[in-house]
Amino acid sequence: MMIASDSPRCPLPMPWGWFQVLYSNELAVGESKPLHYFGKELVIFRTESGKAVVLDAYCPHMGAHLGYGIRDQAGGGSRVVGESIECPFHGWQYNAEGQCTHIPYAKNLPPKVARGEKVIECWPVREINQTILVWYHPDKIEPLFEPELIPEAAGDSDEWSGFATFTWDINVHMQEMAENAVDPAHFQFVHGTSDVPDADVLEFDGHTRRGFLKTRNPTPKGVIEGSIENRNIGAGLSIVRFKGIYDTVLMANVTPIGPELTRAHYAFIQPKATLDTLGKTVGKAIIANIAQQMEEDILIWNRKTYYEKPMLCDGDGPFAKLRRWYGQFLQ
Repeated sequence: MMIASDSPRCPLPMPWGWFQVLYSNELAVGESKPLHYFGKELVIFRTESGKAVVLDAYCPHMGAHLGYGIRDQAGGGSRVVGESIECPFHGWQYNAEGQCTHIPYAKNLPPKVARGEKVIECWPVREINQTILVWYHPDKIEPLFEPELIPEAAGDSDEWSGFATFTWDINVHMQEMAENAVDPAHFQFVHGTSDVPDADVLEFDGHTRRGFLKTRNPTPKGVIEGSIENRNIGAGLSIVRFKGIYDTVLMANVTPIGPELTRAHYAFIQPKATLDTLGKTVGKAIIANIAQQMEEDILIWNRKTYYEKPMLCDGDGPFAKLRRWYGQFLQ
């Protein structure tokens, strides 16, 4: 298990924005689970109506963790009753708005409960692209933008496959990972890729970033022209589309567990029509290659330190532009 260092290598705060905490199929109706993200203990549950809800983990009554059940719920999360989660300690129940909806033995309710006030922190949640996203902001500001729909990630798509998923926990601040997107020089030395063209398009627009480059892929049958398009939606969500040898879509979402501990959720999507032919060879090889590159990057990220003013040269990428864009999510 990777453990973040007590002495910070990177003095930057955790970024704010939308972040993936689970895939949709990881949370069934009536199920609850503990989560640990943003340096906080949380609980997630799916109500009887199918809504995904995230609350602070600790019951405001006497502090029990809502993510761990007992007796017939032992080994899983706490019991979900209708649209509320039930505390395993005394049976108090809480809904998606953070209100206490039931105290089974109370004759006189606490004033805040009687008035229907929020008594436990509830987190903005969006369920989109077969993922469950949570909005984090250190000042608890309401969402400033919305996540984007990815057509290839629709659960009922006739054209695109289900997800092939990978998860990594990495001892690194998220900005250090983002900087790879504008660092062409590292591909030769970290990944052994000598021919990486410069980006044809590099756009920074509000909370989004887009890059596009053309590729030339050598194969036994000659060079195949292709492209890589990547788009960031805030600090936590990104979509990469590879075209050429075999079309592949990658949802590469990253979430801060803590300031220097990041969870990367990678989900690959490929054409459904050729999964049983080219998908078994070329498709799997592409996924394996990208996953290998990620693991090579992790060897660097786990051990590097952050320089506010790195000693750059003319062959390096536009780190200053990337840092200015990313900096908006660190305030």
